Amino acid sequence: MRRRDRHERGPRGPLAWPRVPAMRSRREAFDELVLDSADRLEKVLADHRVEVEFAVEDVPPSDPAPWEEQVAPLGRYFPAQGRLAHRIVVYRRPIEAQARDEMDLALIVHEVVLEQVAALLGVPPGELDDGD
Repeated sequence: MRRRDRHERGPRGPLAWPRVPAMRSRREAFDELVLDSADRLEKVLADHRVEVEFAVEDVPPSDPAPWEEQVAPLGRYFPAQGRLAHRIVVYRRPIEAQARDEMDLALIVHEVVLEQVAALLGVPPGELDDGD
């Protein structure tokens, strides 16, 4: 078993260490954007005494509901059922396909989360946006 590289200079290792930002995947970066957006709306949710779970999925299910548009949704709100809390699911791939750069991606993610929280609370998204 070889433990050195082919030039016998030493053991091979990763190109970047785990704490280096280069090791963060696009999925992890997207998850952080969703959590940041949810944190920005945490006070509003606490004021309305609503418990919400946020989730990220790669793509939406292939069978949209009859009332939904036939384009890929960017997010979806699921009302509470029994002991399950309200859930907001954000779909990563359709959002990444629309974004031009990372700033645009962060803006779209926040808009999607804002729209879904507004649907949960039954208010227009403009009432919830704090202008950040």
